[in-house]
Amino acid sequence: MWGAVCANILHAGLAARRGGAPAGERAPGSAGMSGWTPVVLVPAESRLLSPATATSAASPRYLVPELITDPAALRAHFSPRPARIGLDTEFIRERTYWPQLALVQIAIERGDALEILLVDPLAPGICDALAPILADADILKVMHSPSEDLIAFRHACDAVPAPLFDTQLAAALAGIGHGLGYQKLVEQVTGIALAKGETRSDWLRRPLSASQLEYAADDVRHLFEIHDVLEGQLDALGRRDWLVEDATRTIAQAAGDGLDPWPHLGMRSAQFLDVEAQRRLVRLLRWREAQARRSDRPKSWVLDNELAVALARNPPIDLAGLQRELDAHPKAPRKLAAAIWDALDTPLEDEAELPDASIGERRDRNRLKKLQNAVAARSAELGLPDGVLASRRWLEALLDHGTWPDALAGWRREALEPSLAPLLADSAS
Repeated sequence: MWGAVCANILHAGLAARRGGAPAGERAPGSAGMSGWTPVVLVPAESRLLSPATATSAASPRYLVPELITDPAALRAHFSPRPARIGLDTEFIRERTYWPQLALVQIAIERGDALEILLVDPLAPGICDALAPILADADILKVMHSPSEDLIAFRHACDAVPAPLFDTQLAAALAGIGHGLGYQKLVEQVTGIALAKGETRSDWLRRPLSASQLEYAADDVRHLFEIHDVLEGQLDALGRRDWLVEDATRTIAQAAGDGLDPWPHLGMRSAQFLDVEAQRRLVRLLRWREAQARRSDRPKSWVLDNELAVALARNPPIDLAGLQRELDAHPKAPRKLAAAIWDALDTPLEDEAELPDASIGERRDRNRLKKLQNAVAARSAELGLPDGVLASRRWLEALLDHGTWPDALAGWRREALEPSLAPLLADSAS
């Protein structure tokens, strides 16, 4: 029902794209659409990418976005199978552990035209039709900063998109900027300033508004232009393999269980706990993770960090004492006292392997600073933005444990080891 309503909105309001309106222009009559924000062109001199670097090919014709609620219609759009698709999602993750997939946007090239599909994952059978497309190894998925999108797809469709070209990551590896948002990157490549009005929309509500649909379509409208520019830059720099390696890691993380065996290491307050208290904290954090997944509630709603640390530092002597502690805490899960007590009081099988978080408090700051300076110098040599080559947390792990963490494997280790190995040797002596 809502599909028909939204289709009428699309054809009334998005007809500006029909007939080959070039990027940055709207066809006559489109400005009167409720919720429509005209495109603003960014002067070439203000872009990060020079005009010579930015896309020089003619912009594609934009077909009117099509709303898809029927699995057969979705499958029909993939015959013949495209070599690449632009892909994005809208999801809600405010009151749940798992992201709730609310809309899937797909861009497909049709000759000199760009077709945009707005796919409703709430419609029956749609996720079953999406899954083989997402998993098709012969279709490149061009996405922007997709880590949460991948989790949303995995949870809703039991499939993780692959292979992957992450435009945010590609921009970083090309030396353009670290953590660039999609709107900023579109400006730099195409000169178009996209509207920002629907960022906080309720994407699960039906029918979606005209402005929501236009915003959603824009999220994939320019991905191919960005892909072409960045792929060319990475090839010129000899860094395409770097992107493939990092994208493969992103896919593997989304496809895995996502469980951090030692979640206390990411909490600064854990550094001030003795080892026994750290063990109790890990018991609580692992229980919280499992409970949040089962109940599909945010982890902080199950047990917040402050209360978890307090219980680990000063554990109650019995269940009654725990209940009193929970009753005194305004956001405590009082009805889960028995489960929390079991978690707190039951040792884990791998507790003997627990890494001591307090090592961070004893860390030599001067040695860490030397590592950071070496990384900064190497980043400058490679023309990489700060934070791309190595984060502070990765360097802390390297310094604390003397082994290269997984995040610093592959091309990063090859780039850094000649500079960092002598400093690590000095630290060990």
